[in-house]
Amino acid sequence: MSTVSVTAPDGLPEVRAGVDLATLLAPVLAPLADGDVVVVTSKVVSKAEGRVVAGTTREEALAGETDRVVARKGPTQIVRTHHGLIMAAAGIDASNVEQGSIVLLPVDPDASARSLRASLLAITGANVGVIVTDTAGRAWREGQTDIAIGAAGLLVAEDFAGRVDGHGNELAVTAPAVADEIAGMAELAQGKLGGRPVAVVRGRADLVLPRGDDGTGAVALVRAEGADLFGFGAREAVLRAVAGDPGDQAVFGTPASTEELLRALDVAARSTGGTTTAYDGGVEVSDSREPALVLVLAFAHGWVPDAAPAGTTRRDRLRLRPSTP
Repeated sequence: MSTVSVTAPDGLPEVRAGVDLATLLAPVLAPLADGDVVVVTSKVVSKAEGRVVAGTTREEALAGETDRVVARKGPTQIVRTHHGLIMAAAGIDASNVEQGSIVLLPVDPDASARSLRASLLAITGANVGVIVTDTAGRAWREGQTDIAIGAAGLLVAEDFAGRVDGHGNELAVTAPAVADEIAGMAELAQGKLGGRPVAVVRGRADLVLPRGDDGTGAVALVRAEGADLFGFGAREAVLRAVAGDPGDQAVFGTPASTEELLRALDVAARSTGGTTTAYDGGVEVSDSREPALVLVLAFAHGWVPDAAPAGTTRRDRLRLRPSTP
C-alpha cells in the first residue's frame, strides 16, 4: 500500500514585503519531517520579495514581464515570460491583493525555493523539498491547475524510459512531471479562497534529495525554444511567418525535412502553383504564381531562399534550403 497525504494549515498571517518567509511558515507547518515537501504559492513568495506593484494595471506591466508573445485572442495574451514559462498575462495577478495593486511572479522561483529550503532546514532541522507554484491553463483542456514554477531539493520529473511494465513492454517516453503533480495535489487542500497558501505533502520522501543537493529546479521542466510543437498560437504563427523575422526562426523549431516541405508545398499548390523538385540539399519551386507565399511557407518550415541559378529570376526558379545545416 502506498499513501500520500497533503495538509494545508490555517493561520498564516498576511505576508508583507521583507518578511522572512521561513520564520513565518515554520510555526504553522510544525512538525516538519525529513522527506516532506513544502508547497508554497508564488504569490506569497512574491509578496515577501517585494513583487507587489501599486498603481499599475496588469496590462501596463505585461510588456516588462514578457519575453515574447505566444498567442493573442481578443484581450487575452499568452506569453513566454523571462523564466521561459508560457502563461496568460505573464502570470501577473490582481487577486488576493489590495485593490489597485498587482503581483508579479518571483524574479527567480528556483532561487526562492532554494533559499526557503535552506532556511527551513536551519530553523526546523528537517530536510524537505520545496515547490513554488502558480496557476496555469492547459492546451486542449478547460480550467486551470497549479504547476511548479520553482523547486529545490526535489526530483522534478521521474524517468521511466527503458523500464519494462508488468506485461513486458518497454517504456519509451514516460517521464511524469512529479513536481507538477504535487503542486496540483497541494492546491486541492489549499483552495483558491481558503487563505491557505502553503501545504505539506508527505509520502514521497523518495523524491526528496539529500541535504546540500538542490537538484535541477523547476527550470528543468521548461521546454527550450523550438522544442515545442506549439511555439506560437495559430494566428500568431501566421503573422510571424509572414513577417519573416529571423529572430522568430528558432521558435518554429529545427528545419523540416525535405519530404515534409514538399508535402506542404503540394498542399498549398492550389494557391501558389508551380512545380516542386528536390535537388542536392534543397528544394526548387519553378514558375510559381505566388513566390511570396512560397517564402512564407518555407519560413514556417525552417527553410530560407537559396541563391537562384544565374540568368533566372526568383519567380522562374525559387530555390530553398534549410536555415541551418
